[in-house]
Amino acid sequence: MHDVTLFDPVKLGALLLSNRVVMPPLTRSRALPDGRPGPSARLYYAQRASAGLIVSEGTAISPEGVGNPDIPGLWNDKQVQAWKPVTDAVHNEGGAIVAQLWHTGRASHPTLQPEGKTPVGPSAIAISGLTFARDGRVPYVIPRPLETEEIPAIVHQYAQAAANARTAGFDGVELHAANGYLIDQFLQDSSNQRADRYGGSIENRARLLLEVVDAITNVVGAERVGVRLSPSSTFQDMADSDPTTLFSYVLDALASRALAYLHLVEPGIVGDDTVTGRRPADDIDSKWVRKNYAGRIIATGGYDRERALRAVTSGTVDAVAFGRAFIANPDLPVRLITKSPLNEAHRDTFYGGDDHGYLDYPSLAAERLLADLTEGRTEPEQGLQLNAQTPLEKWQLAWAQQQLITRA
Repeated sequence: MHDVTLFDPVKLGALLLSNRVVMPPLTRSRALPDGRPGPSARLYYAQRASAGLIVSEGTAISPEGVGNPDIPGLWNDKQVQAWKPVTDAVHNEGGAIVAQLWHTGRASHPTLQPEGKTPVGPSAIAISGLTFARDGRVPYVIPRPLETEEIPAIVHQYAQAAANARTAGFDGVELHAANGYLIDQFLQDSSNQRADRYGGSIENRARLLLEVVDAITNVVGAERVGVRLSPSSTFQDMADSDPTTLFSYVLDALASRALAYLHLVEPGIVGDDTVTGRRPADDIDSKWVRKNYAGRIIATGGYDRERALRAVTSGTVDAVAFGRAFIANPDLPVRLITKSPLNEAHRDTFYGGDDHGYLDYPSLAAERLLADLTEGRTEPEQGLQLNAQTPLEKWQLAWAQQQLITRA
């Protein structure tokens, strides 16, 4: 047993966390059409700055990396400038934030690609089922296999996006190598059937991951880089014929690079759903990773307060990420410390839409203000509304006043 708890500080490389409660990447599909974060992103992230670390929503490294409508990017200066108020707001609240770098690969659609081109992937193998495209749900398409000589340009795009993230004020970056997106597609042999230096053997299939990690660390420093993996997830048709050997190799290679952290998606999580039943790689959980990886570990997937406390106190992980709980509870660390009830997240507002389900989940302080307004202990402030322009120090009162009017 370790003498630490979920609420103690921890250092992950160069990242200093005030606690071990992490906000993981949460796609909310509210960015502007040109890939700039939406105007309400500043307040949304700042509301949650009490997290020990915020990992941004998946942020595309290039126009070709886009795989969902209304996601943000980090490939041009307009996007960089639009992220600066977000990172400034988090830092002003004492928080830390890293950008998750994302290329969706075959998990895209021509309606989301420049000039309607076919999405790229390691091999000409389509994902089964439907995806979210520009005009609704449509079948995935067969991707165009990347030519060997095209891959260095994608590695460079990752490195440039990492540099852009630092310019935008992010404290570091997290490489999205999970959940069936481009890096994961190259790693696992269900999607990678190449015959060049990026396919076949485990060493070859891991080559893109490691080239990208090295390119990013050369730009921002290994101590500011995390990597997200989901060895057990079958989301978007992911599977490998020998996952234990594959991820043993990957963990060894990442450990030698002394990164800030490894972000592990635990078994039982497929995309944004919790599932039951055994799958081929379900033995690759945080306990297995701890035995095979000496660096810092953030784990996500199915954690509640007690399970997270046990995982940190036992030394199995160094921090725990809570996804849906952070959507609905902007002050989640305080609620966990005080054992306060948690708000329920509303799935119908997860992706897209306006500020409903985005800015309007209350903190404990906001709930107390509502009680004070109701009982006449606090006076309302005329003209105050909860929206993208609301000052951070006023949002809780704005929420309370909005609720008072709604419930009248």
